Amino acid sequence: MFWKKKKMHYQLTQEQPLNTPIRDLCFTVFDTEATGFAVGGQDRLIEIGAVQVKGLHVTDRTFQTYVNPQRNIPERITELTGITNDHVVDAPDSFTAIEKFYEYIEQNGSDGWVGHYLAFDVMVLKKELQRHKYTFDEPIYVDTLDLIGYLAPSWDMRDLQHYALNFGTKIFERHSALGDALTTAHLLVELLRYVEDRGKTTLGDLTDITNTENGGWAFQR
Repeated sequence: MFWKKKKMHYQLTQEQPLNTPIRDLCFTVFDTEATGFAVGGQDRLIEIGAVQVKGLHVTDRTFQTYVNPQRNIPERITELTGITNDHVVDAPDSFTAIEKFYEYIEQNGSDGWVGHYLAFDVMVLKKELQRHKYTFDEPIYVDTLDLIGYLAPSWDMRDLQHYALNFGTKIFERHSALGDALTTAHLLVELLRYVEDRGKTTLGDLTDITNTENGGWAFQR
């Protein structure tokens, strides 16, 4: 039987003019954890973490929820993330958790989503919503890997901690969704300051940098 996707009606991004200064924007920096990388198959979402960056400052407006994957968490994932079956047994299901996340985004007036290798995290959300026959209007995406690719084209795609160390930014608890979101947020602020130093100061400039047609390579929709 064919089915039509229902659309979630959350305002996930503000409509800002392209000449809006980068330092006037508010970004939702987020990360996800899952039971594995096969999120289109058997693997499921187990945590969402996020923080708002506004005015080139990391705010104290954070979000975190565990998610019940309705399957056991593999031992290797527990060793990596510290998330056990006990953490998720009473957690909301994926649809409820994503709704709470989108409410958080809407309440904070986000102008775009940011992540480190953002393609994976967006795919996790999309696959979970597809299981519930839902979709959503996609916001503006900014991947820190695209910013790094613009600033240092010869760099290979590396782990988040590698770049945080290289740019001298704070590192929080690794492989925790909120910890990685906070690490990414502090890295983002530093990268955007470098971008501004190169004369790229507006939303339009940022869109050009992260546009796959103009060389943005980390995020392929």
